[in-house]
Amino acid sequence: MTENTFVLAPPARAVAPAPSEFLPPSTRPTRTPRRTPGWVVGAVLPALLLVLWEGLARAGVLRPSLLPAPSRVLATIGELAHTGELWQHLAITLGRVGAGFVLGSALATALGALTGYSRPFFRLLDPLLQGLRNIPSLAWVPLFILWLGIQETSKVALIALGVFFPVYLNLMSGIQGVDRKLIEVGRVYGLSGAQIVRRVFMPATLPTYFVGLRSGLSLGWMFVVAAEIMGANQGLGFLLIDGQMTGRPQTILASLLLFAVLGRLTDALLAALSRRLLHWQDTHGAASGG
Repeated sequence: MTENTFVLAPPARAVAPAPSEFLPPSTRPTRTPRRTPGWVVGAVLPALLLVLWEGLARAGVLRPSLLPAPSRVLATIGELAHTGELWQHLAITLGRVGAGFVLGSALATALGALTGYSRPFFRLLDPLLQGLRNIPSLAWVPLFILWLGIQETSKVALIALGVFFPVYLNLMSGIQGVDRKLIEVGRVYGLSGAQIVRRVFMPATLPTYFVGLRSGLSLGWMFVVAAEIMGANQGLGFLLIDGQMTGRPQTILASLLLFAVLGRLTDALLAALSRRLLHWQDTHGAASGG
């Protein structure tokens, strides 16, 4: 061969990756364990309690006239659903809670934002609202009946009152707790008042605001029972009182179970909305799937 002769080398063969079992432990691909859904974990303890309850009832340890078996409670719910009575009670109660929640949270949002943002309005309004917050809920019932009668208006107003205070307190406290340095940085960058509200106050207060909404919703479900005692002839609260007056513990327990399920479902909707709007947060709860 001369000096100008080139030797073509054979193409290099692709080397297949070694199986993971032959790789050192530090370089083996790790498999992410599949996480059990949260609702499955949360259902374990209630399911065990229901099984224990059913077993004690069938063994005769629990008196049927005081604490009937879960199967009897579910049968009562099935009978109410078959006759159509259940759906009427559910619709009436959901409508009352929904109307009271919207009204109470809207008013609380307006006043909470006002007193949290403005110091003069805080000094003017907050002492009065804090005083009203300490009045027991049932103490409002006679006054609402006197003012508004026993129709739907008084019931919705009582529920709205229960929703109002947690939302107001959390929003007002959240706004007042915003770091002053964040506001100053926004002003340094030339943000207007509306832009500071949108880009500083809203992201900083949304977590506490949603806590207030969820607390207000839970109180709305509590207040609807007091509201439906006020001369109602439909609703889960009426069904609860009717079971007491007629000596049917299975009806009372069925009402309590329906309150628990509806309250949990509506709270789960608010929690899902909260996670969607606060997806940017890098918190311990978000990391652990809470």
